[in-house]
Amino acid sequence: MSLAEEVDVLRQIALFERMEPAKLKLLAMTSDRVTFRPGGTMMRQGDDGDAAYVLITGKANVLVNTPSGPLKVAELGAGQIVGEIAILVDIPRTATVEAQDELVALKISKDNFLRLLNSSSQVGIEIIRVLASRLENTTNQLREAIAKIPK
Repeated sequence: MSLAEEVDVLRQIALFERMEPAKLKLLAMTSDRVTFRPGGTMMRQGDDGDAAYVLITGKANVLVNTPSGPLKVAELGAGQIVGEIAILVDIPRTATVEAQDELVALKISKDNFLRLLNSSSQVGIEIIRVLASRLENTTNQLREAIAKIPK
């Protein structure tokens, strides 16, 4: 995939769609394209957050550790970002993310990701939207789980 193609992929992601072309090109140039085989681990719960990933192709499972083993809490696909929470809050990874099938992603280092947020208020707003949506989904899942508990 060429640099121009990576820029086009980034432009199609809601998080980056309003970003200036020059900044998109810089982001693509400073990111690493990585490939994971099916079952490959992108990140492990508890590890330090050193990068965020933008999924280009493929799907990934988001798993959290529970006393009875890993629990799948979400599935991600092309155009989604993962790993930004550990960077933004400076905490260990909150989940393990594994490739469901062959997966290609752009790996954005912590420094480049924070630099991007500082240079673009629009990206900051989109990150807030992504996180708010995830919080809403988690709250709904919690509500459903609590409703199933016998009283």
